[in-house]
Amino acid sequence: METSSTPTRSRGRPAKMAAPEAVATALRLVDEEGLDALTMRRLATALGVQVGTLYRHFATKQDLLTAMAEEMLAGCADPPPDQDTWQEQVIELAGRLRAALLRRRDGARIYAGTHAAGPNTLAYAEALVGVLRGAGRSAESAARSTLAIVHFTLGHTLEEQAVGSAADGAAGGLYAALEPGRYPNLAAAAATLTSADYARHFAHGLDLLVRGLG
Repeated sequence: METSSTPTRSRGRPAKMAAPEAVATALRLVDEEGLDALTMRRLATALGVQVGTLYRHFATKQDLLTAMAEEMLAGCADPPPDQDTWQEQVIELAGRLRAALLRRRDGARIYAGTHAAGPNTLAYAEALVGVLRGAGRSAESAARSTLAIVHFTLGHTLEEQAVGSAADGAAGGLYAALEPGRYPNLAAAAATLTSADYARHFAHGLDLLVRGLG
């Protein structure tokens, strides 16, 4: 006699799964175990489905990563404050992308190489291109500038997440190697070169990029 309130499925009938459920579970697994541990088989096990069920929604693992990247950008395209200058709006939008990538373990690695065409990704690109076109740039220039901003943000965040908990050890090794007699310029800048203040590094690099757009 059945006493559990948990629904059961008929024997032999494959479990059903929605794509958003798979994406949410994949992101959770990456947060817990890292991107290298994410496989289609591992995800199928976590979902309680056959691997073939996953492939009905995602033809390849790259398709899954693209869907994960799309989900990560939810909310990034919300309009920046109208009273801000176009430069401030660009900085705000770039900062949102960095924050979205940092919210997930290996977030930048998930995003890198994907070419999502979903509403979150397209709305974000639309917002950034729109700000730049509103500042007087041509559609081509605005698009190229958007790519430069996104690539800078992605590259910076990739480095930031790659260093991770090893930052102190790496910085200590670099600091010790900067002998003033051999590398006087690097030694003079040692405190900056070994700093783990990635928010400040990002802000400085982005400021240089935005100034160049002006």
